[in-house]
Amino acid sequence: MAEDLSQQERDLIANLIRDGKPVPARYIPSISDSPLKTELIWPGKSTLMDNSVLPFQSIEHIDEPRKGTSQQFDLFSISESTGRQSGGWTNKLIWGDNSLILSSLVHGPMRNEIEKAGGLKLVYIDPPFDVGSDFAMDIEVGEDSVKKKPSVVEEVAYRDTWGKGIDSYASMIYSRIRMIHELLASDGAIYVHVDYRTSALVRFILDEVFGQENFVNEIIWSYRSGGASKTASLPKKHDNILFYKKSANYTITPMMERQYLEKSFMGSAVDEKGRFYVDTILRDVIEGAPNIVINGEVTAYNTRPVLNLSTERLGYPTQKPEGLLKLLIEIATKEGDLVADFFCGSGTTLAVAEKLNRKWIGTDLGRFAVHTTRKRLIGIQREASKLGQQFRAFEILNLGGYERTHLTGIDSTLDEEARLTQARIRREEFVDLILSAYGAQKSDQLEPFAGSKAGTAILVGAIDSAVTQDLVQQAIDTALAVGLSRIDVLGFEFEMGISPAMSDSAKEQGLTLTLRYIPNEVFDKRAIAKGQVKFYEAGYVEAKCEVSARSLQVTLTDFGVFYRQDDADETAAGLRNGGTKVVVDQGQVVRVSKDKKGVITKENLTSNWQDWIDYWAIDFDFASQPETITIVEDGKEVKKRTGKFIFENEWQSFRSRSDRSLELTSSPFSYADPGNYSIAVKVIDIFGNDTTRVFKIKVK
Repeated sequence: MAEDLSQQERDLIANLIRDGKPVPARYIPSISDSPLKTELIWPGKSTLMDNSVLPFQSIEHIDEPRKGTSQQFDLFSISESTGRQSGGWTNKLIWGDNSLILSSLVHGPMRNEIEKAGGLKLVYIDPPFDVGSDFAMDIEVGEDSVKKKPSVVEEVAYRDTWGKGIDSYASMIYSRIRMIHELLASDGAIYVHVDYRTSALVRFILDEVFGQENFVNEIIWSYRSGGASKTASLPKKHDNILFYKKSANYTITPMMERQYLEKSFMGSAVDEKGRFYVDTILRDVIEGAPNIVINGEVTAYNTRPVLNLSTERLGYPTQKPEGLLKLLIEIATKEGDLVADFFCGSGTTLAVAEKLNRKWIGTDLGRFAVHTTRKRLIGIQREASKLGQQFRAFEILNLGGYERTHLTGIDSTLDEEARLTQARIRREEFVDLILSAYGAQKSDQLEPFAGSKAGTAILVGAIDSAVTQDLVQQAIDTALAVGLSRIDVLGFEFEMGISPAMSDSAKEQGLTLTLRYIPNEVFDKRAIAKGQVKFYEAGYVEAKCEVSARSLQVTLTDFGVFYRQDDADETAAGLRNGGTKVVVDQGQVVRVSKDKKGVITKENLTSNWQDWIDYWAIDFDFASQPETITIVEDGKEVKKRTGKFIFENEWQSFRSRSDRSLELTSSPFSYADPGNYSIAVKVIDIFGNDTTRVFKIKVK
């Protein structure tokens, strides 16, 4: 209380209050009448919670066809004609900033969908805690690999997380944990996976948000990887998993520990993989070797690890074993419960939740992480379909143009007229930003062009919608009328059918038309200042659609991309004699080598267009599922069509780490009725970027 303060301290506090300056946190308990609890304070801490609500856009729906699996009708409805899920909870894989995603889940219409699914019962997060992590990954290309550099979006996330050291990390994790707490059901719980660098900090934050009384346990996950420490310190051999419940309503599911033994142990049970086990094992050590004590008798059989990653590795350095997540999920949930992971990475939590018949939501900032997770979950669907087991459809969502309007300060919750008015006000700032990042000069004297660069006219697309064929045609007509020879069209999205058809048409008329994607990185001024923002040309897809009677087969015939991560010549100049490096330059993966005499050689590792393809999929009736978003207007939920269509993933082929082969011709697809159909072919390259093209066919 105040009487505990010295006169000097009282004078200091009075002067600070008079001058409008903050009072040091250590004095607050002495001058406040309200009971206070222990609180962690750091520079930049804010108790304000983001309340942004952006509509989720469903860009892809994935469900392995499963006609005849009537046992699944107790979970959800299935279309008799397609064998695909047509109702009930659909699992969700969301690409984007988890801060905006969480805010939209907490405050938006999807909250009702979550509540109807029984509420969010468990969150497991493994947030980044490696200060030296740079998001780089090795990507396999034929017999070689190339290092995929982090996107600028990922680099920005890294800078925002660690840019001010532990303070900025604390702000990042604090805001997300508060929103997770709000989203959890009253009988829900959370696991937060940390290590020695952040365990103390995160423990204090969880105590503050969830309450010390709701601490359940600290799980120590020990591992054997890594050798002896090369420094004076002891080696780090464990992570910490902090386990909190939301309230007293939570009930833990007791688990009996199960240890696996070598097959020679007689009388023990055998699991589905031929492993032997006994329950309620006590350990003893005799002469340094692990032994098993059963009913007081020492049995000299060594245990072997249950949590094995050998068959699960997907190239993620921080990937956790499925066995670990299986144990955690079974402790905290029961079948049918909804589980979420907002830093899902390679999708281990979601994969395990799927196998354990839990509903799930997963989010990640990285496009490649979402793609890796998609392949992993399709593999689980395929296996379940073969075995006649239950599985749910899942959809891939993002915040799309609504996230971009949010980044530019446009309120997406406004009605359409007000939003368009605000967008027009922001348009000029937006165009200036894009032209600056592209290195172009502004000029508004020739509509629809916004500027020029080295004699090339620049057209900038809209913030929140795709560049249309009509707009590109207007640009072509204007350019031909005034004698321009080159056009660059910059857009976040392009209407299907523009590439390569309109570029080819323009070329026939003596005009070079180049389509380039505007990356989300343009919204980071630091990246623009450093020249890090890259505008890549739109890729192209060529395919042959063969129709016989009412059956269709699609064959990929060509694919092209134009990425550049490094300059091959600059890389070669920087190599030491005898050195080698694999780089991405002008749409090719190139191995650059310098022999001991200084002679430089370059070898294209992607000599064939097929080498660029990691995955491709087909929607055989693309116009069958119009996209609908749910927004809130005047306090009411309103469903609106966007004018786009959801990609129904009906057939796919992809490479895995164990199988690098790729089918280039689809299985036959039969149409029930004659008519004109739109066929969407989506190709995803080795870096996780997608290119989609629509083909028209007629079925007689």
